[in-house]
Amino acid sequence: MSYNDTFMRRAIEISAQALDEPGLEPFGAVVVRDGEIVGEGINRSLANFDPTSHGETEAIRDAARNLQTVDLRGCDLYTSCEPCALCVAAMAIAGISRLYYAADMAQAGAALGHLPESARFPIDVAHLTHECAHPVAERRMPSEQARAAEAAAILQRWAEQAMRPRSGDAREG
Repeated sequence: MSYNDTFMRRAIEISAQALDEPGLEPFGAVVVRDGEIVGEGINRSLANFDPTSHGETEAIRDAARNLQTVDLRGCDLYTSCEPCALCVAAMAIAGISRLYYAADMAQAGAALGHLPESARFPIDVAHLTHECAHPVAERRMPSEQARAAEAAAILQRWAEQAMRPRSGDAREG
């Protein structure tokens, strides 16, 4: 599928809701499959006290619920602003096939960079990108591994169970 201005206009329209509704931030997104919007989202981080409630993640959640799947391969995502690393990771996990974005990070930074800390949720995009691009031992956030064998055994047992079909299981089909 190629770019469709109708979907980008909708993503920007959704982002504009933040102008009138307290607790929203101006980042809107839509997920499109087969020429139809299947999910919409706006940044509700402040309203929901949820730092992962970005427009893209909300649109992905909405699309997954509407389609009753976690596999969004074949879907495109249109967003009012270039996604951060969190949203890029969510798109990759969901299988989003193509991204279309309006404002880029530099434009967002120029528009929002003058806000006081109290008026915005501070995301250091460069730091986030660094953290996501490095193995856990090379990240700035201190980390420590514990009880690895116990957790890995549960993962293994779950994987074995997932391989056995169960009647009424949502994974069937």
